[in-house]
Amino acid sequence: MENIFTLAECCLHQTEVGPKIETTHKAIKLFEKGQLSFESFESVKPISFNKFPDKPQLLPPRDMPKRSVNSPSGKIAFFHALAHIEFVAIYLAWDILYRFRGLPNKFYQDWLRVADEEAQHFTLIRNYLLAMGSDYGELPAHSGLWEYAEETSVDVLDRLALVPRCMEARGLDITPQMIDKFKRQSDNKSVNLLTKILEDEVGHVKIGSDWFKTICEQRGINQEQKYIELIEKFYVGKPKGPFNRELRIIAGFSNAEIDWLEQST
Repeated sequence: MENIFTLAECCLHQTEVGPKIETTHKAIKLFEKGQLSFESFESVKPISFNKFPDKPQLLPPRDMPKRSVNSPSGKIAFFHALAHIEFVAIYLAWDILYRFRGLPNKFYQDWLRVADEEAQHFTLIRNYLLAMGSDYGELPAHSGLWEYAEETSVDVLDRLALVPRCMEARGLDITPQMIDKFKRQSDNKSVNLLTKILEDEVGHVKIGSDWFKTICEQRGINQEQKYIELIEKFYVGKPKGPFNRELRIIAGFSNAEIDWLEQST
């Protein structure tokens, strides 16, 4: 029987894209067959051990070129950026699973499913890029998302607040707007791809919200106050709206949390 944390190290500590995707899909199949152990034996290695491919070149978000999806090159740039977000999301799911031990098995099972779905998303977008004559790694990508993972590598509540409930939740606000743009262009392929990803991402953010609430309750902490405290502690500036209240409610945000986000813009 293989071990979930050993497989996590395999994904996190090597650079090749293909084996990382294959190992992720292998892990979910083992779990579904009851052939995956969740026993924690080995010590957790520092987050600095995680390795990324040589490409794409990573740039600060402010240095990323601005392009319109109305042009072919702009559309490729948009989906390349999205491919990178989904690729990093595979790491994020594996890392939260790997790094924070002593939680119920359901925690690890939930994030394993997220990792598998993020790997599916990445593959779908990469294939779309290939069909447009490009590939993942051919354009630069921003480095911001993983930096928040590095800053929240000590406490699971920090990670849950900043990654699924802040950075990834931005997709719930932005993706519907992008779907509308592609609808206006009658670009059904892009619409269908983004719609599929959005449906799954709502579920991923909800998993983050559910575990944030559960762990806050276990620690006797007010969820809404803790969320505000952690965003103010770690986020550079404050999240900017507009915020999609409907999708955020489905994904486990309270109205009070969304009210605070809207007041902070």
